[in-house]
Amino acid sequence: MITVTEATASAGALKRLSDEGVSLWLDDLSRGRITSGNLAELVETTHVVGVTTNPSIFQAAIGSGEGYEEQLADLAARGVTVDEAVRMMTTADVRAAADILHPVYTASQGVDGRVSIEVDPRLAHDTRATVAEAKQLAWLVDRPGVMIKIPATKAGLPAITEVIGLGISVNVTLIFSLERYREVMDAYLAGLEKAAARGLDLSVIHSVASFFVSRVDSEIDKRLTVLGTEAALALKGKAALANARLAYEAYEEVFGSADDRTRPSERWTALAGATKQRPLWASTGVKDPAYKDTLYVDDLVAPGTVNTMPEATLNAVADHGDITGDTVTGGYAQAHADLAAIEALGISYEEVVTRLEDEGVAKFEAAWQDLSDTVTKSLTSKGVDAE
Repeated sequence: MITVTEATASAGALKRLSDEGVSLWLDDLSRGRITSGNLAELVETTHVVGVTTNPSIFQAAIGSGEGYEEQLADLAARGVTVDEAVRMMTTADVRAAADILHPVYTASQGVDGRVSIEVDPRLAHDTRATVAEAKQLAWLVDRPGVMIKIPATKAGLPAITEVIGLGISVNVTLIFSLERYREVMDAYLAGLEKAAARGLDLSVIHSVASFFVSRVDSEIDKRLTVLGTEAALALKGKAALANARLAYEAYEEVFGSADDRTRPSERWTALAGATKQRPLWASTGVKDPAYKDTLYVDDLVAPGTVNTMPEATLNAVADHGDITGDTVTGGYAQAHADLAAIEALGISYEEVVTRLEDEGVAKFEAAWQDLSDTVTKSLTSKGVDAE
């Protein structure tokens, strides 16, 4: 974990990133990070203004056992089910993190100070169950800074609309394709329209759209390597940035640009008092050691975005990040050209992003199962037959 001294000495690049209008959220959470004061230190010294979680993060945290023993013993004594135990432990962590970040929430008028918790990934293809789980998680956490993560599956889209329409803030996750991203923005606007019809205050409803980055390069680079031609190899490492930059172009088409270069859509303008659904760059840890470890931070700087980083990436940016201003909006033409060149080589963009969405859901389901297995063993060891 980052120490206060190290963070204070090396936060220059993180400050520059913040000054460019990028909100830094930590992609990690654990009981130990909360109780040790580490999360509070990061907020105080490294410009971290939010936290994201997912089933994999909680599997690693609870699987370690650190800090969860007493709660596990209490849950075992009550004879709760495994699913209920997981829900109680994860919402407790998110509630505590939201309390730590509440001053940020207040100072930013709810823009930041956010902590995300994901609905059970096994519900990713069930709209009604996703809505019900989102309502339950929001009630259990009971903090204004909570965001409920809903995957951008086909079934997730109407769930996003319904949950936003109830006044619950949403982090839409597992977005890989530009077409799906446009559907996500549409679902958000439809939700705001429902909320307005119910007489809710639109200004307190927030959302981010988590556009996954590094996995796009991982999948397309494999295919470029197989082709092995000079033209193919020259395109390695370009797909993910191109995809993300074009997502930001699509964002500007709906919500307008910060400098009025692009005007917002009439539909958005009609929603007076509402907040923009910010693009969030997720999966920003570099997978290929041939690339600089700050690639998906340095080259995705744009106003009104969020970059959620694992701790290793946060450390790398603090140490040697190269923040030189907006590295997104001037690259739209090249981004279009790069994706077109990849398609011209016979690599199907649509097939890649569909595979990545399916794999993303499957990975979170597997992590959830691992977490459930871990909790089952813990409850059983304390004398309870977990169901």
